[in-house]
Amino acid sequence: MGKNKDKQEFVTFITPRNEDFSQWYTDVITQTQLCDYAPVRGCMIVRPYGYAIWEQIQQAMDSRFKEKGTENVYFPMLIPESLLLKEAEHVEGFAPEVAWVTQGGSEKLTERLAVRPTSETIFCTMFAKWTQTWRDLPMKYNQWCSVMRWEKATRPFLRTSEFLWQEGHTIHASAEEAQEETLTMLEVYREVAEDVLALPVYVGQKSDKEKFAGARATYSMEAMMQDGKALQAGTSHNFGTNFAEAYGIQFQNKEGKLQYAEETSWGVSTRLIGAIVMTHGDERGLRLPPAIAPIQVVILPIAAHKPGVTEACEKLFADLKAAGVRVKLDDRDTVSAGFKFNDWELKGVPVRLEVGPRDLENGVVTYFRRDTCEKGTLPLEGLTEALKALMKEIQQGLYDQAKAFRDAHTYEVHNMEELGQAVDGGFARAMWCGEQACEDEIKERFNASSRNMPFNQEEMTFGDTCVCCGKKAKHVMYFAKAY
Repeated sequence: MGKNKDKQEFVTFITPRNEDFSQWYTDVITQTQLCDYAPVRGCMIVRPYGYAIWEQIQQAMDSRFKEKGTENVYFPMLIPESLLLKEAEHVEGFAPEVAWVTQGGSEKLTERLAVRPTSETIFCTMFAKWTQTWRDLPMKYNQWCSVMRWEKATRPFLRTSEFLWQEGHTIHASAEEAQEETLTMLEVYREVAEDVLALPVYVGQKSDKEKFAGARATYSMEAMMQDGKALQAGTSHNFGTNFAEAYGIQFQNKEGKLQYAEETSWGVSTRLIGAIVMTHGDERGLRLPPAIAPIQVVILPIAAHKPGVTEACEKLFADLKAAGVRVKLDDRDTVSAGFKFNDWELKGVPVRLEVGPRDLENGVVTYFRRDTCEKGTLPLEGLTEALKALMKEIQQGLYDQAKAFRDAHTYEVHNMEELGQAVDGGFARAMWCGEQACEDEIKERFNASSRNMPFNQEEMTFGDTCVCCGKKAKHVMYFAKAY
């Protein structure tokens, strides 16, 4: 309940969301032991429970990447400065965030080495070496790794100096193939976000101002947090031949002529864990969607000393585990049942099962569902299938609740006054002329940025003048304050 009294006592160390959302977030991620602050500026330590969530995200993503023909690789984390300098726009975009290695052991290096902020430059160097003819294409690679960006302001999971992510890099023989790949991977991200993480997202194209440094076009998915701010949850970039020309990635096409390869890049990071927390969490702590929860069901013996209780719990644990449910048996005898209830609610476990003598007499178990905090009973007969059905209901319920919140806080705006009011607690959907000057003015006046342009522009058009300058509008654009 946070620091206020409610109908019953829960945790007493989580700041209420409506009192201080930022502190609430910090309380949740630390008290649930998702992470801790590292003794290195701007860095975090991902603790076992947080890393277990990341592993679930990895599995969901990785299997889909491989279905699309992507192979995993690993590249060095150190990149020679000379490689970075080959693509001017890219270097300029990342220069303020690059951390440099200048000495190895006791010797000063003859060339500075960048700790990778992203790996386009080293991938491109190797693509140029490995590519000879059209038969070598496409090359579709992904690596799971960490990157470092010397951020000025940091917050665990959302923006840290070092973070975990995946970065996909692909090269293709034609512009059409590259564009198809760019949008295919964006759709993979959307599918995982909505179907696995229960995060409703807006997908679309970034403006030229907000696109990735060196990209021809950038596409993103944008989620809404409970404070109405946007969180960029994933991006997919079409580089065209920008990097290929700088790094000499050429191949002999079917006509025997040399041609530059078309390239894409796409990535998501541990920022998604922050998105899960800020989209679904409440005053009791986490609420994890079953599809991503490291522990989907926790079993608590009640009066474990009574005959048959422990044995029943152990059998239930074995049955659920055999059925593929991620289940834990909490048989600790050093803490009370109330402490256990509080502990697992704090950690957001979707379903809690309580098994006591009376339950066994009646042939049932008592369940508690974390999404609605409702209790009920389920028959022991057919329990596994009933729990799987319940988890599907919880998964859908969390998504529906988050989508309803997002939709209720997305406003169609027609002028700057309405836009300013909208971005104070949500997304503004506005008509825009396409000029950066209007983006800059909106940023200066309201500290809000353009997020993306939805793909179904014609269906969403609701005016013909720009929300800012009043000139002829070209696009529908989402604006919001963002993390």
